[in-house]
Amino acid sequence: MCAYKVIIIDDEPPAREVIKHFLKEQEDFELVGEAENGFDGLKLIQSHNPDLIFLDIQMPKLTGFELLELIDQPPTIIFSTAYDQYALKAFESHAADYLLKPYNRARFEEGLSKAKTLIRKTTVPIATEALVQDYLQEPTHRLVVKDGAKIDIIPADDVIRIAAQDDYSEIITAKGKHLKKQTMKHLEQVLDPKKFVRVHRSSIVQVSQIAKIDKYGKETHLAQLKNGDEVVVSATGYAKLKELLGW
Repeated sequence: MCAYKVIIIDDEPPAREVIKHFLKEQEDFELVGEAENGFDGLKLIQSHNPDLIFLDIQMPKLTGFELLELIDQPPTIIFSTAYDQYALKAFESHAADYLLKPYNRARFEEGLSKAKTLIRKTTVPIATEALVQDYLQEPTHRLVVKDGAKIDIIPADDVIRIAAQDDYSEIITAKGKHLKKQTMKHLEQVLDPKKFVRVHRSSIVQVSQIAKIDKYGKETHLAQLKNGDEVVVSATGYAKLKELLGW
């Protein structure tokens, strides 16, 4: 049997060295690459199609969770992180395992055993949305979008509105439009609820971008945005706006 392919993505060289040291005695696992940031890590994933990733959470340029959002079918993940036990409880049911730095060889091998069990099964995509929701202690200040080989980081404050597009969400800014493979529900959960309101099942709007709202139907309204776009506002969406803005 061929060894399972492993990639390490961690911005701390000592942390990568520990994993490499422990992996040397594991005949079932082969290290095929390592990266110190999410951008390089994504390239490695696309090149090697690994079976297992050791992934840090807080990294420069791109966090571990933002990286996962850019992978259509994530492989098995073991988080290797310095986050405390309280934060990690949210991850236990979603990843193969987590390794709380610093950890010893026995704990490392326990994680590999769990990963091997998952890899042998049919691939089960990691529940990225649930992970991000549990992890975030405050609203996200940016959205990460992949367009082919290009990765765009969009400040949340630049977002005018978001529209549902089948399995994707279309993010509209003054500079253009971007498609992100993420549900509207997820984006509604991670964006600042004091700034963004889901005014319709297919629309999220930055409240500061609303120029005016007119009656549109029996139970709906029409929001005119500052950029000229018009967005239908459902009865539920209008109630959210009224509550937020104190109308």
